[in-house]
Amino acid sequence: MKLRSSRRVLTLLFLTLTAAALVPLSAYAEVPYWTNSKDKQGRLVWTQPAYTPEGMFGKDLTIPDPDNPGTAKSSPLQNPKDVFIDKRDHIFVADTGNNRIVEFGPEGAFIRIIAPERDSPGGSFNKPEGVFVTDDFDLYVADTGNKRIVRMDKDGNYIREYKRPDSKYMPESFKFDPTRLVVDKRGFLYIAVLGGYQGLLQLDPQGNFQSFYGANKTVFSPLDAMKRLLYPKKMYANEISKLPGAIRSVAVDHDGFLYTTTAGKDIKSEQIKKLSIKGLNMLESKTFGEVRQSDLKFAAGGSVAPQLIDIAIDSNGNMTAIDSSYNYINQYDANGNLLFFWAGPSSPNTIQLGSMKNPVAVDANSRNDLILLDGQEGVLQLFRLSEFGDKVNAANKLTLQGRYEESERHWREVLRLNANYSPAILGLAKAAYKQGNYKEALELFKRGDDHKGYSDTFWQIRLQWFQSHFSVVATCMAAAIISLLLFERATRRTAWRQAWNNRTRSNNEFVVKLKHMFYMLKHPIDGFTALRYEHKGGYRSAVILLIIAYAALVVMKLFTGFSFNMDDANSVNLLSLLLQYGAVWFGWVVSNYLVSSIYRGEGRFKDVFVGNAYALIPFILIGIPLAAVSNVLTMSEQTIYDFMEKALYVWTGLMVFWKIQSLQNYSVGETIINVLLSLLTFLALAVLALVVLGLSSDLKDFIHEVYQEVRLR
Repeated sequence: MKLRSSRRVLTLLFLTLTAAALVPLSAYAEVPYWTNSKDKQGRLVWTQPAYTPEGMFGKDLTIPDPDNPGTAKSSPLQNPKDVFIDKRDHIFVADTGNNRIVEFGPEGAFIRIIAPERDSPGGSFNKPEGVFVTDDFDLYVADTGNKRIVRMDKDGNYIREYKRPDSKYMPESFKFDPTRLVVDKRGFLYIAVLGGYQGLLQLDPQGNFQSFYGANKTVFSPLDAMKRLLYPKKMYANEISKLPGAIRSVAVDHDGFLYTTTAGKDIKSEQIKKLSIKGLNMLESKTFGEVRQSDLKFAAGGSVAPQLIDIAIDSNGNMTAIDSSYNYINQYDANGNLLFFWAGPSSPNTIQLGSMKNPVAVDANSRNDLILLDGQEGVLQLFRLSEFGDKVNAANKLTLQGRYEESERHWREVLRLNANYSPAILGLAKAAYKQGNYKEALELFKRGDDHKGYSDTFWQIRLQWFQSHFSVVATCMAAAIISLLLFERATRRTAWRQAWNNRTRSNNEFVVKLKHMFYMLKHPIDGFTALRYEHKGGYRSAVILLIIAYAALVVMKLFTGFSFNMDDANSVNLLSLLLQYGAVWFGWVVSNYLVSSIYRGEGRFKDVFVGNAYALIPFILIGIPLAAVSNVLTMSEQTIYDFMEKALYVWTGLMVFWKIQSLQNYSVGETIINVLLSLLTFLALAVLALVVLGLSSDLKDFIHEVYQEVRLR
C-alpha cells in the first residue's frame, strides 16, 4: 500500500510539473508572434504577450450603393496611410487610395465615409495622408495631393483650409506637402511635411506662420568630417549637402507634449523625440528601435537599422512605435524605457490575425488597446491589452508617479508571472529603497543591472554603517597610531632592530631584475636605459610582469565595484580575455620593433619586448587597488574613480613613450613619430589578421563541404 501511495504521489507531482511547464507555451500559442523585452545589458527576455489580436476590419468594407438603393457594394481601403482615435474611441482612417476619410466605431463597425464632392465648398480630397480629430470633434485632414490642410466640423461640413503660409521667414524652396498633423488645445497646428527637414511647421488658428518646431540635427559621419577637414572649399561645395532627417509622424499626449518620429538610412539616434516647449528633445539620452539578433542575420541586404515611422501615446504615457524595417511594434514607457516589442513579418500569401505585412500607422483608444493599420492589405487590427500587459501598465504607472509602495504589490504579481522581467525587478528595487529596505534594494538593483540605483542604495548602507561604527573605527585608528609610535620608540635601539636595518640585500639576479621596476617608478628614463645597457631586465622577469598585469586586468574585470563595472562579470571569458590581451600586447611589440628597426632605432627585439612589459608597472600598481577601492565608493565619488583610472592609462602611456625614447635613443619629436607609425602598423597588422582569419574560415567551410560531398556519394 505504501508503494502504491508513493507511486501516486510521484505521478501527481510529475503531472503538476508538466502542466506548470506547459503554461507559458499555451500563453504563447494564443498569438502568432513572440513578445520580448530586454534587460539593461541588452539581452533578450521572453515575456507573455502584452497585447492579443482581437479583430480585423476594413478589408471587407461595404458601403450603400447609390445606383441600387437598398443594396451595398464592396469598397475596401486602398493604400491607407494614417489612423486616429478620438475621445469617443471612434476610429478615423485616411484612405489615401480612395481619396476619403473612413470612420469606424470602437469595435470596428463602419459608420460613415467623408469624401466631399468636387463641387462642394471645400472641394474634394486628393490623396489625403493624415487625419486628426480635436476634443470638439473638429476634423483636420492632411490633403497631401492638394497641398493643404482641410478643417471640418463633426458632421463633415467644410470650415476652412490652410495652405502654404506667406511669410518672409519661410525659405522659398520649402514645399508644402502635408502628411501628418496634430492640433493643440489652443488650436495651433503642427504639421509634418514630405521631406521637410526644417522640422514641424507651426501655424496659428488663422493659418499664419509661427515657426519651425522640433527640427532634427544633421548627422555627420567620420568620412564627412574628414572631407570637411581635407577638401578645398570649392571641392567641398560640390559635395551633396548633408541635411537633417525629415519628421515622418507627430503625436500629442494628454498633457500637450508633442512626439515625433524620424526615419532614414542615416538616422540611428533620436528616432523618437519628446519635445519641450522650446522644441528640445526630452528623451535625448534614450535609444529606440529594438531588434532580435536572429532577425539581423536574415535581414534582406544585410544588417538594417530599425526605422520608426509612426507613434501613438496612450493614457499612461506609453509610446508605441512602428518599425518598418522588421514590422516590429515597440512600446516604451513615458521615460523612454522599453516595456515590450513584438510581431514580425507575416505570410506573403495570406492575411493572418496578429501579423502585419506593412504596418504604417498606430493609435491607442481610451482602454489603451491598439489599432494598427496595414497599408498593404488595407486592414485595421485591434490589439487588446492582455492581463499581463495590464498588470505591467498599472505597476509602471504608479512607479513613474513616485508611488513606489503602492506599486510593490503589482510588481510582485508581474514578477510572479515572469521572473526575468527587468522593469518588475527595478520597480521592486525602487519600492524597497523607498521603504528603507536597503539590503533587498541593493540585491534587486544589481539583479536588474541598474548601476545608478545600486550606487544610491550602497551610499545609504555605507552611511548607516559609519553612523553606527564611527566611534569604534575612530578609536581603533587612534589606538593603532599610538601603538605604532610607542612600538617605534621602544624598539628603536634593540639588537634585533639593528640587525634588521643592517640585513644583507639579496644578490639573486632574478630578484634584482624584478626589484628594478621600483627604481623605474622614480627614474623611468634611466631605468629603461638600464634595461639594455646594464642588463637589469630579462625575458623571465618580463613574463612574470605580463602575468601579473593580466591578473590585474582580470581583477579589474571581475572585482570592480558594481557601481562602476559596466561589464557583466558572469559573461567574462578569461581565455578570450587572455587571447585579446596577448594579441594586443604582442602585436604592439612587433609593430613597434618593426618601425624602430627601420626608423633609426637602436633597440633590439629583446629590449622592446622587455621594455613594454616593464611599461605595464603602473597598470599593476593602480589597477588592483582601484578595483578594491571601487567597492567602497559610490557614483557620488565618481571623480575620484575617474581620476585614478585616467592616471592609470596616462601613466602607462607615458611609460611606453619613455621606453621608446630611451631604448631607441630618440628625441621627443622622433619618439612621437615612432608612436604614430607604430599605431598605423598595428592597425595594418590587425586588418591583415582579420583577413587571414576570414579566409581561413572560408577555406575550412570549403574543405568541409567537399568532404561531405565525397562522403555522401
